[in-house]
Amino acid sequence: MPRQVDHADRRRRIADAVCELADERGLEGVTLRDVAARAEVSMGAVQRCFRTKEEMLVFALGHIGERIGARVRARLVRSPAQSAGTALGHAATEVALLREEHRAEARVWLAFVAQAAVSEVLARTVQANYTALTESFARLIEEAGADTGGAAEAGADTGGAAEAGADTGRAAPLDPRREARALLALADGLTTHVLIGHLTPREARDVLHTHLARLLSQ
Repeated sequence: MPRQVDHADRRRRIADAVCELADERGLEGVTLRDVAARAEVSMGAVQRCFRTKEEMLVFALGHIGERIGARVRARLVRSPAQSAGTALGHAATEVALLREEHRAEARVWLAFVAQAAVSEVLARTVQANYTALTESFARLIEEAGADTGGAAEAGADTGGAAEAGADTGRAAPLDPRREARALLALADGLTTHVLIGHLTPREARDVLHTHLARLLSQ
């Protein structure tokens, strides 16, 4: 009896192989032959899963985006002891990929983003990821505006930085989508600054937390 092939698992293994190779040599160094060898499958198996290299790259990009998204969603699970502001801080930190264990993932993500600048199909996938994150951030920012404990808890999460804006009085109502776009752009930019050594992870976290504290104290 022929062995049953788990095609979903095979596609994930191929995507993992793409990401490993991209981390080692950049996307331009990813070939179907090397992917097959790294995933321990035949060239024919790779071609049966993906008709073209571009299709394979799109799937791999979605795969890494889903991994990041899953961690963000896990951070967004609210408990009675966690405000929207605290959840927002956790989620933004996950998106910034500042932890040492996520450094390889950050390199691969930025390699895909760079390639998306010249690939319309990859760009659409990146845009979809950014849109989903923007919606999540905007919802939390809106909730935090109605959560009287949001700024206080964010201050505790960021080492008390929220106190910086505590005495300035209440500003005009926030535009959650605009602030969400700004927060996502900041988190995304910090990924690059850490990878090239311009900022340490600690410095990047301080920048992110200070921004969040000011945002949630308005």
